[in-house]
Amino acid sequence: MSIRILHTKVLGWEDIMKVQKGRVFVGRFESRSDLLDSLTGFCKKENIRLGAFTLIGALSSAKMGYYKQDEQQFVECLDLKKKLEITSCVGNVSLKDGEVFVHAHITLADHAGQCYGGHLMPGATIFAVEYYMEELVGAELNRIYDEETGLNLWVKE
Repeated sequence: MSIRILHTKVLGWEDIMKVQKGRVFVGRFESRSDLLDSLTGFCKKENIRLGAFTLIGALSSAKMGYYKQDEQQFVECLDLKKKLEITSCVGNVSLKDGEVFVHAHITLADHAGQCYGGHLMPGATIFAVEYYMEELVGAELNRIYDEETGLNLWVKE
């Protein structure tokens, strides 16, 4: 199975990278551990340098961020110290400065159905989380600082 990844350069969508589906993992992370650390540690342990994942489960606390486009900076927008269900968490794995970099967005709901969403930040504590991780092989994507957006975006190596 071939998967196409679109890649952007400074001027727009110009390249398509073809990669292959590699190994596929399913499992769960240890309770009371940090979610972002668990994802990153798993990818390092399994040498996943390019991939995509989804998560379901619950957290006992969460930290999420928001990117202020006008100021070109991430801010911690929510520090939730309560029990939450993961209604959606999707992300990708690539490289930044030669190291594994996990990028994830998460949506959570509390007992009353109030939803919260944002960029997954360090400090989200796992209650119970199950993952589906797909390794992608045949290319590497590195994140490099983009002056226009202030973000570390994918570039083709």
